Amino acid sequence: MTKTPDFSKVMQDMMAAFPVDASAMQNAFKTQAAMAEKMSKVTLEAAEKSTEITAKWAKDTIARFGDLAKAKSEPTEYTKAATDFASAAAEMAAENLAAFAEVAKKVQMETVELMLAAGKDMQDDATAAVKKATTDVTTAAKKATAPAK
Repeated sequence: MTKTPDFSKVMQDMMAAFPVDASAMQNAFKTQAAMAEKMSKVTLEAAEKSTEITAKWAKDTIARFGDLAKAKSEPTEYTKAATDFASAAAEMAAENLAAFAEVAKKVQMETVELMLAAGKDMQDDATAAVKKATTDVTTAAKKATAPAK
């Protein structure tokens, strides 16, 4: 009478009556991995384009410095060179900032598209999983309530 009841068999029977579908988890993982891959692609493309813009901007600025650093014969030419450099630098800044804004806009649009697609995929996956779970539970409940033969 002092023996503790063994509930392992009861737990095994209960778990077998309500099977868990691991394929739903695998599908969710695959969907998430695909989403991460697409987001990484968007991020890497943006980083590459931003690096190209920055490198071009630096190269153009250095070239303008070369013009500014040249020896001049008249003192007024130094003033004109500095003014030209400042104007060119302001123009380059405006162009490059607009280019960065285009990159950011593209990233934003692609991210929104990916999120909407992912939301639809997750909704479809969840719907399928719920339908399958409902079917499995109904089947298990019918088996459990069926009279033994």
